[in-house]
Amino acid sequence: MKNTISQRVADFLKNYPPFNGLKKNDLQQLSEEVTILYKEKDSIIFSEKEPGHQHFYVVHKGAIALAKSGSTTIVDMCDEGDIFGLRPLMANENYELEAKAHEESILYAIPITIFKPLALENKEVGNFLIESFASNTRNPYSKSYRGKLFSENTAEQEKQDSSLKLLDLQTVQYSKNIICCTPRTTVKKVAQIMTSKKIGAILVVKDKLPVGIITDKDLRNKIVTGAYPITATASKVMTSPVITYPKTLTITQAQMAMMKSNISHLCLTKDGTVNTKAIGILSKHDVMVALGNNPAVLIKAIKRAKKIKHIKPIRASIIGLLRGYLDDNIPMTLISKIISELNDACLKQVIKIALDKMKTPPPVNFAWLTLGSQGRSEQMLHTDQDNALIFEDVPEEILPKTTTYFLDLSTLVTKGLNSIGYEYCPAEMMASNPKWCLSLSEWKKTTSHWIINPGVDEVLLSSIFFDYNLVYGDVNLVNELSEHIFYTVKKYPIFFVHLAKGALQNPSPTGFFRQFLVEQDGAHKDSFDVKSRALRPLTDAARVLILSHSIKSINNTSERFEKLAELEPNNKDVYLACSYASKALLKFRTKQGLAHNDSGRFINLNTLSKEEKIKLKRTFKTIKEIQELVTLRFQLKTM
Repeated sequence: MKNTISQRVADFLKNYPPFNGLKKNDLQQLSEEVTILYKEKDSIIFSEKEPGHQHFYVVHKGAIALAKSGSTTIVDMCDEGDIFGLRPLMANENYELEAKAHEESILYAIPITIFKPLALENKEVGNFLIESFASNTRNPYSKSYRGKLFSENTAEQEKQDSSLKLLDLQTVQYSKNIICCTPRTTVKKVAQIMTSKKIGAILVVKDKLPVGIITDKDLRNKIVTGAYPITATASKVMTSPVITYPKTLTITQAQMAMMKSNISHLCLTKDGTVNTKAIGILSKHDVMVALGNNPAVLIKAIKRAKKIKHIKPIRASIIGLLRGYLDDNIPMTLISKIISELNDACLKQVIKIALDKMKTPPPVNFAWLTLGSQGRSEQMLHTDQDNALIFEDVPEEILPKTTTYFLDLSTLVTKGLNSIGYEYCPAEMMASNPKWCLSLSEWKKTTSHWIINPGVDEVLLSSIFFDYNLVYGDVNLVNELSEHIFYTVKKYPIFFVHLAKGALQNPSPTGFFRQFLVEQDGAHKDSFDVKSRALRPLTDAARVLILSHSIKSINNTSERFEKLAELEPNNKDVYLACSYASKALLKFRTKQGLAHNDSGRFINLNTLSKEEKIKLKRTFKTIKEIQELVTLRFQLKTM
């Protein structure tokens, strides 16, 4: 008699990797050995450091959270069709994460003794495992680990190996703006020049030829220690002879040269010797930037940028860093924080450069705010800019002149942001627009109008503005505005009702039979709008709920939900599910944007795998639950 249970197991597994790569007979044989497990919510499947079981697991229904023991940060969430707990069994290691049922779950426990021979015999299954073994989670597709468990290198690995070899061929970018002094220049003058030019080394030349170099290290070791007075000449403290190389120096050669001689700067000359004129200076920092994407290195590179055009290639490096983080399955919470810090650093430097271009310093204190997704630290890709400027109140007679100054400054900044990859806002919600560049009193008046007269436009504007984040300037201005907004909202609680209605404007992401609701016309016809139909309902719900608790300092959507879980323990499960869903959707959109070189907003469903569609749909249940909570909380009629 045919085993109907094993047949059902096989029918399920054949839809998911790596089982879809198995022969029918092999899959049937495997399915007959599967044990079906029911796990209640919060029950432990395996613990951190626990020896590997005889089975690995596939989620049939429900969700399994993977995390470090005792940590509230979920490293990965496994749902329908996901495998977990496989790597330790293949590598004979203990589990490095705890697996806990996030909700009621049904699991398929698959014996490793049956699966392992099939995996080794089947190339397609083997390739999948090469990718999935990169971590102790489940299937992160981490490129850095590919090929480590099997002797045969993959094409991807070979590509990576060749990219490393390129470092031997790729020349470094060096500074052509050489700051020089003569051997007779006093050390005091040298220090003044290095300080004013914000450089870490100065070249000493005689008859236009390099004879030595003075670095920050030389000044510390020879002057600060008292070995030489500040009246000493450069010839006394310089490192000589200066080590020189040709401009064709490669990244690898530069790195090796610095390590060999224990120096931080190289002098580049026409022929690579001290007998020809210097044409550039190469620092250890330049080499580090060339070697790869490192947040600390990129921050330093941004701060050293003297011109806005120098920031643009760094922005490209940030996108490269983002891509690498996603490939390595770094938690989205950490990715968001790092990328946001880097984006803010770019913006700060653009503002500083713009201020240097102004004929006079700012007449009063001001604050530059990022709005919308950037204000929430959720802007991963190159999207449009949303910003505003607040300046200190001034007497009425000089208000026009003061406003003009800050509008001119804002125009320089928004133009600079556009040049490094941030598109202009189509709705002109930018500080270069007089409506978004106001004094503190004017902003108080504007926000009061939105709260007291909450029409459709006012709700939209407040939704964008109330996610503001200070990037540059006077924090006191921002704090005072925040106090005013919360005071006004308390006086007019009806505003929450209108804001809540706005949070329910976007219909359910799915229609009958859980089919995706797609755009019916326009340029994106038949595409799924992941921003409007999935991310925005969560963002809007988090905003109105957190504002209703008068919480001022949390803007990020997932962090708002986590705070709400603390404030409302009775709704903890819903809020934590929303936090996870918001991160999952942001990650999904980011990956789509990187894959298609766009904002990732509109998704062609035909390009998604079945697994991707399932993962998306899992978040839709959470969206429905939070919209129901908002409807009940603010006593709104069911839409």
